[in-house]
Amino acid sequence: MINLSIITDIVIYSGITLTVYQGFAWLQNKTGKIWLNPMLLSIFVLIFMIISLEVDYQQYRLSTNILSNLLEPAVVALGFPLYQHLSSMKSQWKKIVYFLTIAISLLISISYLSTMILINSPSIAVSLSFKSITIPVGIALTEQLNGNSAITAFAIILAGLFGAIFGIKWLTFIKVTCPKAQGLAIGTASHALGTATVSQLSYQHAAYSSLALIISATITAIISPSLIQQLDSLFF
Repeated sequence: MINLSIITDIVIYSGITLTVYQGFAWLQNKTGKIWLNPMLLSIFVLIFMIISLEVDYQQYRLSTNILSNLLEPAVVALGFPLYQHLSSMKSQWKKIVYFLTIAISLLISISYLSTMILINSPSIAVSLSFKSITIPVGIALTEQLNGNSAITAFAIILAGLFGAIFGIKWLTFIKVTCPKAQGLAIGTASHALGTATVSQLSYQHAAYSSLALIISATITAIISPSLIQQLDSLFF
């Protein structure tokens, strides 16, 4: 027998979530203000709604699972522009892997070392070191290396939001205007959220950002355990 209460919750909470997001997306398109990021503003509004109306979070999460499940085909859809530019990428893949490996090594090292110098907490240092890759990979690596997965998830969301809001502006400011370079930078530093944002600019942005997202996650999973161990030996 169909539980009408469950269906009602799904319709209400999913409907509210979609309405809030689409409302801010319309506002951003109308005003052209990049800082009116619909993802960021929707998070704030929904948190306020859940707290002020005393909505049970588990109930809300279960009722909006249908939206969460759409993330998987959405990520797969990012592979289309990647396929379109595959031929040009084949001739550059060695350079891309080389420079992404250097960039990722620097990101992890700077995050870990600066955290250890400031607060001397290996757990938090590990957690913040994975702020620039996708949440599933970041959380898995954090748990493997005895970090705090909650901190990692929060840091990843922040990195994605900052990249989505300020990434292209910053790259343009420092004279990085090539769509390929911008895509690679955003995909490496701001994972899926940044990639989804720059995908609105051009197929080339989307393709190279998607490529960087995939390669950076793979490289991070391969090099981070030994790299973190080496960095850790500097303090203990």
